Amino acid sequence: MAGFEMNDRRKIGIGLTGFGVLFTFLGVVFFFDKGLLAMGNILFVAGVMITIGIKGAVSFFLKPRNYKGSILFVSGFALVVFGWPVVGMLVEAYGFVLLFSGFWPTALVFLYRVPFLGYFLQQPFITAFFDRFRERRVPV
Repeated sequence: MAGFEMNDRRKIGIGLTGFGVLFTFLGVVFFFDKGLLAMGNILFVAGVMITIGIKGAVSFFLKPRNYKGSILFVSGFALVVFGWPVVGMLVEAYGFVLLFSGFWPTALVFLYRVPFLGYFLQQPFITAFFDRFRERRVPV
């Protein structure tokens, strides 16, 4: 599978993305610390760009169906930097969900294969929750 080849560039990108998620989590835990949230956002975006390439990332963020999510994500980041971390994170989270909603089914299949987490996610009340959102999704 040449598409899933793990070279050094992708390893670095995944590491940066992971650190971005970690810093964002720490920023939320430490009462929406503006510095940690901004650093998490920068690392996350840099990690995504390195993982899929700059051209792929730019084309992903500038697709017409992703305009709303991209604008909300960037606006949320700007609000965090300018001193409104709680509002900025809410706006950014909504933009993140809009941007990456197409990846949730693929991520869910991956999570089903994780030993303990897969067992938990396959419980009837969890699968009913995911099925309810899967039915609402309208292809664009």
